[in-house]
Amino acid sequence: MNPQAKLIFALSLTLGTTLTISSNHWIMAWTGLEINTLAILPLISKSHHPRAIEAATKYFLVQAAASTLVLFSSMTNAWHTGQWDITQLSHPTSCLILTVALAMKLGLVPFHFWFPEVLQGSSLIVGLLLSTLMKFPPITLLYLTSPSLKPSVLMTMAILSTALGGWMGLNQTQTRKILAFSSISHLGWMAIIIAYSPKLALLNFYLYTLMTAAVFLSLNSIKALKLSTLMTTWTKAPSLNAILLLTLLSLAGLPPLTGFLPKWLIIQELTKQEVALAATIIALLSLLGLFFYLRLAYCATITLPPHTTNHIKQWYNNKPTNTMVAVLTTMSLMLLPISHIILAVV
Repeated sequence: MNPQAKLIFALSLTLGTTLTISSNHWIMAWTGLEINTLAILPLISKSHHPRAIEAATKYFLVQAAASTLVLFSSMTNAWHTGQWDITQLSHPTSCLILTVALAMKLGLVPFHFWFPEVLQGSSLIVGLLLSTLMKFPPITLLYLTSPSLKPSVLMTMAILSTALGGWMGLNQTQTRKILAFSSISHLGWMAIIIAYSPKLALLNFYLYTLMTAAVFLSLNSIKALKLSTLMTTWTKAPSLNAILLLTLLSLAGLPPLTGFLPKWLIIQELTKQEVALAATIIALLSLLGLFFYLRLAYCATITLPPHTTNHIKQWYNNKPTNTMVAVLTTMSLMLLPISHIILAVV
């Protein structure tokens, strides 16, 4: 793909995201979502591999259906209340349809089936965009409409997402699929808290974006698409592999790393809102995620491949680590001590 085309798609993604997060009117928000969908499709299918074409087709069909539901929900609300303002969503049917539409956009259970398949058919960089930037507009719409949405529906979706994201990630051998199920699991944490403390859900999303970007870029720099490849990358970038171990543990939410902060605050807020049972269930379900992060970390740093391995060893090179990876991994590991400053800003 030539640089001019890449620039156009990057500008379109920026425009679509900005349009959705800054609009008050449903039609403008819908337009932004459509621009985003159309801009990412060529990036998914640029390799011309059958799996990439399949991923682009699945992504288009799901996002088109979700955008239609967003439009239908806003039109139903406008029909009954005369309001096109995003924050004025008050009709119960509209609220329910919108919850379904945004769950489809994000990949929340039970509308999650497309996400691992699309991520598996994309490159790691496009996978990073799908897991972070493309989730930002729907999360913003959830944030703006959170007072109108039913907490019970969101809580059910959240607990199912955390459970299925954990269970289905256990048996995977492809790093992109593991990260897709990790994303579904993290979305569960955001969905459970958004009705009670929308700002906390956004903070969780920002920190998740930081940590996931660090993991995706690290895997991209060592070209690890499978666990078996990850076992042989210690010769290529030993220091990056060691840092990847800590970043994965941060993504799992272990103290004293950054990833512990959103989980700690969410459990605290849920307990304050007297839904301690949900907090206990979601905390226990996050242990499933911890298992596959530990498995990834184990493969990356502790396992030495046998001498009979079929993989060509990628010998150590002197190329310095990408600055972006260095900054993101540092932030993924060391933000917990300054949590009071982060909370004051948010």
